[in-house]
Amino acid sequence: MSMRTAFHLIALLSLLMAIATLNVARAERVKDLATVAGVRSNPLIGYGLVVGLDGTGDQTSQAPFTVQSLKAMLAQLGVTVPPGVNPQLKNVAAVAINAELPPFAKPGQTIDITVSSIANSGSLRGGTLLMAPLKGADGQVYAIAQGNVVVGGLGVSAKDGSRVTINVPSAGRVPGGATVERAVPATFGASPELRLDLRTSDFTTATRLATGINSALGSELARAIDPVTVSVVAPADANARVAFLSQLENLDITPGDAPARVIVNSRTGTVVISSAVRVLPAAVSHGSLSVTISEKPEVSQPEAFSKGQTVVVPRSQIEVTSSGRPAFVFDGGANLDDIVRAINQVGAAPGDLVAILEALRAAGALRAELVII
Repeated sequence: MSMRTAFHLIALLSLLMAIATLNVARAERVKDLATVAGVRSNPLIGYGLVVGLDGTGDQTSQAPFTVQSLKAMLAQLGVTVPPGVNPQLKNVAAVAINAELPPFAKPGQTIDITVSSIANSGSLRGGTLLMAPLKGADGQVYAIAQGNVVVGGLGVSAKDGSRVTINVPSAGRVPGGATVERAVPATFGASPELRLDLRTSDFTTATRLATGINSALGSELARAIDPVTVSVVAPADANARVAFLSQLENLDITPGDAPARVIVNSRTGTVVISSAVRVLPAAVSHGSLSVTISEKPEVSQPEAFSKGQTVVVPRSQIEVTSSGRPAFVFDGGANLDDIVRAINQVGAAPGDLVAILEALRAAGALRAELVII
């Protein structure tokens, strides 16, 4: 084999490797594209008391339910508070507790919880959450919460009313602070089919997902039901079904291209343009007109012995500035690079860019969906 032939062979192999790398880079795992229907977390909520605070608890005169909760808890422990006595507490705070119960969580496992003050407690730092039940949407108790609260914020106040706050000290976390007491009924093996729900609705992606699964398994087991759901016939045995799903979620599928869309955040001025956006032939000229009004009051002093009064006379200066910017022309089928390059040439600010895009859409030259959030 000659050196020239070997060089061409090496170049061809390098090109094929580059193409293969490009295709792999575009492909995504099924695990990242879709979720299994019925496999979901469940929100939990509860109410409790945090004790042991360093004088940063609720002001009981403005939060009477904190005292009521403490009395009810003490009564369950055999301590009776005399009627009409309202303890002035400084180290107790009423809190709301929330957590996410993961799918397939079993009794005895622990989950993290978030504790948030619901009254006027200034900080939960150093506090301990007392035992509190966590309920689901059906009103059933699924976990019991208790533990030391970890607060990432800090609040310091002085006697003159000044205060320095870092982050939010009135909320914290308890890692592993809730113990699961009840398992959510699972529907994972109840149906002969598994349903994969795409995170983003797309007909092309759903079709490619079904085709990719059938090609990998060598049989027609998957079918696209709609642009979100792909149904797959799965084994009935629990062990085989878990292994089958493990094989599916590690398949590489190339998703469909995102639709042509321009996202505009009207509050921050952020503009995101997808790569599929196209512009028809159009000429754009954009300039800005600024008006500046400055007030410079002057003092009018009367002459001596004139019995006049000293008065302030307003003086206003108005300045109008117009910045003429050159026009630019979009050729037919201009892509994202062309759009950004043309707009950068005239130095358009984010606000100007929004105005240009809206004008292009009104003229029918913008081939994309303009979404303003």
